Amino acid sequence: MTDDVKPRRAYRSTRRAEQVAQTRRDILATAGALFRENGYANVSMPLIASEAGVAVETIYRSFWSKAGLFSAVVDAAVAGGAARAEVPVVERPAIRAIVEEPDPRRQIARYAATQPGIHRRAGPLLRVLRDAAPTDPELEALWTSIEDGRRQGQAGFVGMLEDRGALRPGLSVEEGRDGLWTLTSLAVFDMLVRTCGWTVERYEAWLADRLADVLLPDA
Repeated sequence: MTDDVKPRRAYRSTRRAEQVAQTRRDILATAGALFRENGYANVSMPLIASEAGVAVETIYRSFWSKAGLFSAVVDAAVAGGAARAEVPVVERPAIRAIVEEPDPRRQIARYAATQPGIHRRAGPLLRVLRDAAPTDPELEALWTSIEDGRRQGQAGFVGMLEDRGALRPGLSVEEGRDGLWTLTSLAVFDMLVRTCGWTVERYEAWLADRLADVLLPDA
């Protein structure tokens, strides 16, 4: 009898975990659509819960606060979807392709190729956050946290170049990180693509060239 019960319990546990994960994805998708359409201040937690078909308490248990939910929505947008966001960053195909590329210039080209998609997916959310941050200390802290996280992640890429002996002589990891953080910012993307009218292909090629200029030895 014991042997019969254990598999059923394991099955129920697995099924429950899958249901919880799917509910989380549904909440993120619903919240993302509402934030993009209405901004941050005009979207309430009860509205998100109603649209997602869950209780408000379910959202708070998963994300703690509206700002925490917004942060998770941004993470999902950067990753390319809630399911992809559940995969560790280093295991995502685009990141693995960068890490496994042996040639530094092609590494940088691959890195630059990830940026248009990130700005396209996360840009609308980040613009909402950036515009609302000056009026709300919690949002200002969230904006700072997101940008700090971006800098930390980019320090890892520059550190990898240093470890492989590919970093420009005399360039510190910190200075390289700051250059990468600036050039890949949403502000630069918006100036070139949204204001100057560049195509994303032109932006990507320009970005790859500028990153190589900053991070790598002269050809």
